Amino acid sequence: MTVKVLIPMAEGCEELEAVTLINIFRRAGFAVVTAGLGPEKTPIKCARGTMIVPDRVLDRVLNEEYDLVVLPGGQPGTDNLMRDRRIIDLVRNMARQDRYVAAICAAPMVLGKAGILEGKSATSYPGCLDGMKLAGVDYREAPVVVDGKIITSRGPGTAMDFALKLVEIMAGDGVRGQVEGGLQRP
Repeated sequence: MTVKVLIPMAEGCEELEAVTLINIFRRAGFAVVTAGLGPEKTPIKCARGTMIVPDRVLDRVLNEEYDLVVLPGGQPGTDNLMRDRRIIDLVRNMARQDRYVAAICAAPMVLGKAGILEGKSATSYPGCLDGMKLAGVDYREAPVVVDGKIITSRGPGTAMDFALKLVEIMAGDGVRGQVEGGLQRP
């Protein structure tokens, strides 16, 4: 079974996180769909000015089934994701269906807004979740935090660990080992 992953991408997303996730997942053989929030398939200008062309438009992929939805962080990308009702509904629906939802950097704020972090352990870019006054969230400063089917990570420097942990969760230690071996990590 091929793991199907949706990575919604908003203007101002963190390109290091987005590209790392896409690359690692494709190395693992996952079916990766990147989707822009706009009405047309146009390049997305990332937080540091890199332009990325998403595979599809979000409206055209929302009715498909995914094993995992992953939100890259960055600003103003995270704010753009949080303002998009379709993203909030997508995250809630994935959680209701007991499917995997993951977010890195500032993007765990989207999970908080969607109401799926209550009673969970999570991490984020330092300070991002502080102002949200989320009840019942066990905040951790670990690079990657897994709590059931909710997985969060800290930021650009943890993107590779985050992506590899998601590969391990979705496809097993063997696939993670193969992907990581090819990366020549120490």
